[in-house]
Amino acid sequence: MAIEIKAPTFPESVAEGSVAAWHKKPGDKVERDELIVEIETDKVVLEVVAPEAGTLTDVMAEEGDTVASDQVLGKIGEGSASGGSDKKEEKSSGEPKAEKADQQDEKKEEQKASGGKQHDVKAPSFPESIQEGTVATWHKKVGEAVKRDEVLADIETDKVVLEVVAPADGALAEIKAEEGSQVESEAILATFTEGGGSDYASATDNRPAASADDGASDEKIGDKIVAPAARKLIAEHDLDVAKIEGTGKGGRVLKEDVQKAVKDGSAKKAAKASSAPAKAATAPVAEGERTEKRVPMTRLRQTIAKRLVQAQQTAAMLTTYNEVDMTEIMALRAQYKDTFQKAHDIKLGFMGFFVKAASEALKRFPDVNASIDGTDIVYHGYQDIGVAVSTDRGLVVPVLRDTDSMKIADVERKIVDFGKRGRDGKLGMDDMMGGTFTITNGGTFGSLMSTPIINPPQTAILGMHKIQDRPMAVNGKVEIRPMMYLALSYDHRMIDGKDAVRFLVTIKELLEDPARLLLDI
Repeated sequence: MAIEIKAPTFPESVAEGSVAAWHKKPGDKVERDELIVEIETDKVVLEVVAPEAGTLTDVMAEEGDTVASDQVLGKIGEGSASGGSDKKEEKSSGEPKAEKADQQDEKKEEQKASGGKQHDVKAPSFPESIQEGTVATWHKKVGEAVKRDEVLADIETDKVVLEVVAPADGALAEIKAEEGSQVESEAILATFTEGGGSDYASATDNRPAASADDGASDEKIGDKIVAPAARKLIAEHDLDVAKIEGTGKGGRVLKEDVQKAVKDGSAKKAAKASSAPAKAATAPVAEGERTEKRVPMTRLRQTIAKRLVQAQQTAAMLTTYNEVDMTEIMALRAQYKDTFQKAHDIKLGFMGFFVKAASEALKRFPDVNASIDGTDIVYHGYQDIGVAVSTDRGLVVPVLRDTDSMKIADVERKIVDFGKRGRDGKLGMDDMMGGTFTITNGGTFGSLMSTPIINPPQTAILGMHKIQDRPMAVNGKVEIRPMMYLALSYDHRMIDGKDAVRFLVTIKELLEDPARLLLDI
């Protein structure tokens, strides 16, 4: 009986995906949980594994095809892999069986002599909107032993960074596309030998290898040798090459070195001498310079735009505001931050308090924790709070599960993990599925007040903002207090105005008296 291979269940925010690459062909044998096909969405690349061992009999969605959630991609059946494969090859080529067998014997001898079966390592299948990509980084050198599915190279496109993985255990035999090279969809990047490893490396030591470390397309800037992918980042961030420490062969500056320098801020160009401003002031300004730059909108940005417009068009969205006195939380944080970090190995921030306060408020106001599904209202008996994380590619919202049972340390640790994986592009689909409520913190960028937009199908979102000292009337006296504006955007179809205001006041009261969070009052 044939077993269906289905696409994963996409979350509400993902409508469809595209088949990026099939790792098996019809007639190939597969083991249970072995990677068969990859599905690329606007946020992540999903791996589809074999539900059972058997033979891949049908491919019903070709590479590049757009597929929906839970769509059947192919089928696995029982039977001989080689028999089906041979029949297909004979039918397509029309070669006599004897000639075909001779060719296969010759191929086996060649493979045996070279140390194992050889594969072409190809670039991923790009979507229709992407014409080409750039080989950003080779993570492995020729002859270096690698495991199956270990990352060999990164391909940068104008939308995403795609990973190219090893087809089996073995080693790279030859690199055909150096770092910085422009490659098209499914272009051959390298040849790969199964079971190569260190034995193959020793065989290649005496001949030149087209390795990413050979520097074929490197460039010398000052006294530094810079890889192509690193040059691109240096130009984008206007960095001083002399301040970047190269960790590659011979002090070569790699992409990772530049990324570290960008993160640390250690390679910024020094300000010019005091005479420079005067010189610049007297320099003639070229008239008529009205430059424009047109770049493609990323797929993630397109999805963000579509969903934001959808939220405003479909929800009766209103926003209510309040302000919270952060004196008590800041004092509590100052008193225990060192002890907290020693005990939990994580810094004590503000988000943990907000998540716990929101969790308690959601229990008291179930309408705010509900979602709208067509003409139905879905009340959630749990609190899964999404936390907006800013990345280079756009805003993503990973979800904290069961926040009511999480400790503040758990919240802080998870948020730090989300931020790191978001910047590295490592967030998975499971991280962003679901969510009953969302918190976004524009204060980290200096926002004093804003109107957040609801994340459908949720019915509310809380916006945090910058903490600013302001004069406040306290017990008939004017005192300077650290204040934060809070904004709650809500769907008036589901939530009445009084409940929205009471919900926000509850959060305010819990934050201004943190002991209430512990006492559950």
